[in-house]
Amino acid sequence: MKKQHPAFELLGETPIETLKLTVEHYRHKVTGAEHYHLSADDPQNVFMVALRTVPMDSTGVAHILEHTVLCGSEKYPVRDPFFMMIRRSLNTFMNAFTSSDWTAYPFATENRKDFQNLLQVYMDAVFFPNIDPLDFAQEGHRFEFEEMDNPESKLTYKGVVFNEMKGAMSSPVSTLWQTLTTELYPTSTYHYNSGGEPEDIPNLTYQQLKDFHSLHYHPSNSVFMTYGDISALEHQTQFEELALVRFNDKVEKITVNTEQRFSVPKTVKRNYALDEAETKQKTYINIAWLLGENKDPLEVLKGHLLSAVLLDNSSCPMRKLLEDTELAQAPSPLCGFEESNKEMAFVLGVQGSEAEHTEEFEKLVLDELHRIANEGVDPELLEAMLHQLELSQREVGGDSYPYGLQMILHSLAGAMHDGDPIALLDVDAALKQLEGEIKDPKFIPNLIQSWLLDNPHRLTLTMVPDKELSAKKEQAEIQKLAKIQSELTFEQKQQIVDQALALAKRQEQMDDPSLLPEVTKEDIPVDIKNPEGEHRQMGSLPVTDYVCGSNGISYQQMVMQMPELTNDQQALMPLFSSSLTEMGSGERDYLQTQALQAAVTGGMGARTALRDNLNDSQNPHSHYVLSAKALNRNVQPMSEILHDTLHAPNFLEHQRLNDLFSQIRAGIDQGITGSGHMHAMMTAVQNFTPISKWKFDRSGFAGIRAIKDLYESVQTAPEKIEEIAESLTTIAQKISQSPKQALVVSDEQGIEEALHAVDSVWGQESEYAGQKEFSLQASNLPVKQAWITSTQVNFCAMAYPAVPSGHPDAPKLAVLGACLRNGFLHTAVREKGGAYGGGASFNSEAAGFVFYSYRDPRLMETFDDFAQAKDWLMSSEATQAKVDEAILNVISAMDKPGSPAGEMKKAFFQQLYGRTYDVRMAYRQGVISTTIDELRALAEKYFNPEKASYAVLTHKGTIEALQDQGFESFTL
Repeated sequence: MKKQHPAFELLGETPIETLKLTVEHYRHKVTGAEHYHLSADDPQNVFMVALRTVPMDSTGVAHILEHTVLCGSEKYPVRDPFFMMIRRSLNTFMNAFTSSDWTAYPFATENRKDFQNLLQVYMDAVFFPNIDPLDFAQEGHRFEFEEMDNPESKLTYKGVVFNEMKGAMSSPVSTLWQTLTTELYPTSTYHYNSGGEPEDIPNLTYQQLKDFHSLHYHPSNSVFMTYGDISALEHQTQFEELALVRFNDKVEKITVNTEQRFSVPKTVKRNYALDEAETKQKTYINIAWLLGENKDPLEVLKGHLLSAVLLDNSSCPMRKLLEDTELAQAPSPLCGFEESNKEMAFVLGVQGSEAEHTEEFEKLVLDELHRIANEGVDPELLEAMLHQLELSQREVGGDSYPYGLQMILHSLAGAMHDGDPIALLDVDAALKQLEGEIKDPKFIPNLIQSWLLDNPHRLTLTMVPDKELSAKKEQAEIQKLAKIQSELTFEQKQQIVDQALALAKRQEQMDDPSLLPEVTKEDIPVDIKNPEGEHRQMGSLPVTDYVCGSNGISYQQMVMQMPELTNDQQALMPLFSSSLTEMGSGERDYLQTQALQAAVTGGMGARTALRDNLNDSQNPHSHYVLSAKALNRNVQPMSEILHDTLHAPNFLEHQRLNDLFSQIRAGIDQGITGSGHMHAMMTAVQNFTPISKWKFDRSGFAGIRAIKDLYESVQTAPEKIEEIAESLTTIAQKISQSPKQALVVSDEQGIEEALHAVDSVWGQESEYAGQKEFSLQASNLPVKQAWITSTQVNFCAMAYPAVPSGHPDAPKLAVLGACLRNGFLHTAVREKGGAYGGGASFNSEAAGFVFYSYRDPRLMETFDDFAQAKDWLMSSEATQAKVDEAILNVISAMDKPGSPAGEMKKAFFQQLYGRTYDVRMAYRQGVISTTIDELRALAEKYFNPEKASYAVLTHKGTIEALQDQGFESFTL
């Protein structure tokens, strides 16, 4: 039996063989708080405490509370313990999330001392926060005069969450999802925006925030989840000592009510803001059904299976219908099964349509569902989709989030909604049951009939663009503030001035960092991981293979030298990479190819890989990478399909190519504001190196514009698609005739077969034909550009040319970025400026040093802050202690572990690009040895205003002011 703390009782333990872990389930005897411990032989330990938070308005109370509890607590009465701990830690993950009905505080680290430190800070923050009124004003919302101490200047709204949500709700897809849930869930918490609607956020009072905390942040309403090789007993001892011992009661658990069901389907038409001259083909039409609760893993798996059968790829019946219909350009980004809420949902829809097509589209979808319910689906399709479920269940992740955190998040819905989180993880039994059930040809037809066709809780939502809406909202905000200002008494005006001055004083206050625990440079691991691959030759093909715990999955990548491409061919590369694995190949059409991919692989990818040269930033490494993964039993067909994709793609399917192009065009604007700071940084460094030019021209603003222009040219001259298809075929031929090598990653059981498959399929590759290699030039000229899109906030960037990553200054520049972000920019841009984020970083691919801000209400003032960062560095406020904190930041980012297979792939590409063990150790030493004097010297050396480049992603209201400052403006 497992040992547990006497304050906890063990409710059960479940080994999950496929995930190589055991789930232990405990309950705290006094408060009823639950603890799920995922015991695994993994030194990367994860902690999360999640609380049921169920707001019943859109003031963003749960979201603002999440920000505010991290601003100081009883034991750690500093202004900003969360961000201070990020600097004093070797964490591999640290964050906090507000979901629609829960708030979670997770972290991960491989260092035991660090785990202990972070746990103390997190437990105190969650259960004993100070919730200072000034933190509420800073993080949530406040009134402030444009001139802080002048009550006659214009009244404005300020606040980090206020600006964050202005940025978030600038995205059409965010607005679409929020509107869909508002209408589909008319009476429960999902009806409201848990992040906060910018119009509603100012209605939240400080007292309401305090009350929400005391109601929702009680241990009875919490779930603790841990993962890794620290024992449950150790965790529980800490939980008890740090917080739970102080609670001697059990309160009623907060729950989400079940939704009142529609008796008849509902049709709704709404508008979203789009600041573009052309609104043709910009309408979204979605049909959504409310399903049952997400407690039973079999029901959840059925939802995933139904979604996969209908939508997984272009050979699936509903995906084909949504792609082929002339009523729209592409399937909606919201298509599929949604399991995160207490009651699940299923959504089908399109984008790039018109409002008048709603009725016809609804009929089209319902007719197709009736057809499938009557005729059934191909048993091979069902088998292929069950195979996809098995593969996704088996794969060991960890490349984006720590693996343990992925497991925790995957099971969290069960814990939050009185379901069974263990069953959501251990789906083997449910998979076997499904395997039996799908033998009944009526299985999918019955699901469609009962879940969709006979379900009256159906919503048809049409979201129509309105190019006046954001201006109207802005005007309404200005008028509201003007009215409030006109009614303010002298005392009220003085209170606003006093609060602004008090907040400014609090932001200037130097906290005593010694109040917080820390790890130091002495805690940094001396060595780094260095997986070694086996190198072998198969005919003319070099092969590198790695063995790791991949849990029955094999990965294969073909890495080709990039050939020389004409300018026109370079411009087509985004379309080439997006369509290569989506077209027919070999003797198959695209539908047959898609079906085969789903049956034998877990997905395929194609990408251009340009990586900086250690010592020559103008001469980068360039490769083209084709990749796939499969269960070990399918390595042979996976190799064959990879070979066909490279050597025999069928770009002659012009209609298919046209449809794919439409889908790319329809989705191209969606990620712009979500990653606006990345785009602004890419713009600022566009002329620094060939890689930065390539990125800007292919996937930055220039690339977005190029795709739009090319798409328009095909619409006006449809025959142009044939010309494009010919060019894509030529590109494929050039790449397939380039020198190539293979990477194979598998576990001990699969490696021999994986290598045999590569040998039998690729071993006969002909020798290199001697074509020219890819080359690019960069102008090195500075830019000053403003790019205009639909956004209520700004994203600013400023960049200086620097050095390639092999230069001795490079590791020091990485530390300089972290030091400026932690020491100056966080306070200046976020706390004082009200942006959601801001910082600085060394970009080795651009051989540049870049400042940036994210969801920023300001413009030129932020650029002023960037310029003043150097003054701060030269002042006595910048100390060696702050440099040491920055060193920890840089090292923890470098040491962040990936998935087992991800680590092997990373090792291969490090070798390929000359980043040997010795090179990486030298860089690491360069980071660790950095001094404050070195950073000051670097700032003098590189921060030359005459060489600076500037970029901003903004809205049309700022253009005149920016043009006055010498910015060129471009519309996206």
